[in-house]
Amino acid sequence: SDFRIKCVQFTTKKNVPKSKCEEAVKVAIEVGYRHIDGAYLYENEKEVGRAIQEKIADGTVKRENIFYTGKLWSTFNAPEMVSSALEKSLKSLQFDYIDLYIIHTPLSLKSGDDLFPVDGNGKLIFDNVDLCATWEAMEACKDAGLVKSIGVSNFNRRQLEMILNKPGLKYKPVCNQVECHPYLNQRKLLEFCKSKNIVLVAFSALGSHRDERWVDQSSPLLLEDPILNALAKKYNQSPALVALRYQLQRGVVVLAKSFTRKHIEDNFKVFDFQLTEEDMKAIDSLNQNLRYDSFLDHPEYPFADDY
Repeated sequence: SDFRIKCVQFTTKKNVPKSKCEEAVKVAIEVGYRHIDGAYLYENEKEVGRAIQEKIADGTVKRENIFYTGKLWSTFNAPEMVSSALEKSLKSLQFDYIDLYIIHTPLSLKSGDDLFPVDGNGKLIFDNVDLCATWEAMEACKDAGLVKSIGVSNFNRRQLEMILNKPGLKYKPVCNQVECHPYLNQRKLLEFCKSKNIVLVAFSALGSHRDERWVDQSSPLLLEDPILNALAKKYNQSPALVALRYQLQRGVVVLAKSFTRKHIEDNFKVFDFQLTEEDMKAIDSLNQNLRYDSFLDHPEYPFADDY
């Protein structure tokens, strides 16, 4: 069961009512999830914390059985903001420590109460922050015992190398959480991460939530892909499970997001079958470097150009 915990994590990414989120986390813990992926940005850490505390109180789990991932939002990337941002999450969750704390994006936004600060023209206001200094502040949080491990998210190879080659590096990032699915399989980034013993964690592993702010509504739906559907028939599984299984066999950790007990339980079926090498190659061939989440396609953020 420990292998399962490491491979499939339950994400609390927002786009559902907070009350549903609380219930979903409880169900996830009841059916066996122990890794819970959250973030300050999702604005539901109080609800997630309540759900976890309730499952601890009723004896389902102990705190040390839960592995919670929190994220430093981009308005707090300035090194002097890091520990206070972490304290906010700890307070909401009612935790003494967070298991894994990661820099949510390498983009830095103007610090303040707005999650997405904009100017008079509605354009995002960026801040120029040295991510190596942010990383040192993350290391200090680990040294203080407030977090057990630290990592990054949405970093490309150049940005990872900047941290890895930083003079006086104390701890290297344990993971890099990025958008990753058969239409954006991140092959080169995965190879690089493996070579540095950094775990690649996939969000949007089933395509996307289709949030109109960040997602082009004309982009193809991954789960309607004919090859994925043909393989789903062959293995008598859903296209979603085939897409998740593909990642596990490549050594990628996947974030699964569901809000019904049936779907939450179904995700565990990913361990009941194995794709052949030939079928893995067929899914590899679907790659078209299609990024659903356009937030990171900002002109100041040259993500895909570095490989």
